[in-house]
Amino acid sequence: MQNIYSLFIAFILCSSSLLAQEAQFPIVKGFGGIYEIDNVVEQLEKSQQVKIIIELVSGNETPEEHSFWINNIARLMNLHGIEGLSTSDLEVKVIVHGPAVFDLLSHGNYFEKYRIPKNPNIAVWEALEEAGANVIICGQSLIARDLGRNEIWEKTHVATSALTTITKNVADGYVLIKF
Repeated sequence: MQNIYSLFIAFILCSSSLLAQEAQFPIVKGFGGIYEIDNVVEQLEKSQQVKIIIELVSGNETPEEHSFWINNIARLMNLHGIEGLSTSDLEVKVIVHGPAVFDLLSHGNYFEKYRIPKNPNIAVWEALEEAGANVIICGQSLIARDLGRNEIWEKTHVATSALTTITKNVADGYVLIKF
């Protein structure tokens, strides 16, 4: 019984030290908080060049809050940062299409669609852009949803399509991740 009690105490002490950590934001400031993990099996090499294209198709399910998926892009970038990569080591492109295009609406157009004064996703997009991410929207998705360039966040780049953008970037050595 003494051994079980000792194991239980050890578990609590280890768990509480993990829970006591504060989120870190090494690359994307204020979003995508992550935690340092000791004694890991897989880790990136410092100064390794990493190129990622993220296919963002999942739209936000709670329009009054920023999207879990957009915040997850910040997490992805911060996870690379906690392993020692800097913004100069990390190239991230986000190609947005499908239902996720509405998460790029300008504040005024977001209000028209959801009756919420400000698009909460814009703050995350701005932090991502400041950290070096390139945000691109599928032109086909804009047309399919009857949206114009003037209705989306002004720093968004427009591509012919998500599919051709993915094809081009994968051929150029980008790793594809889909959210």
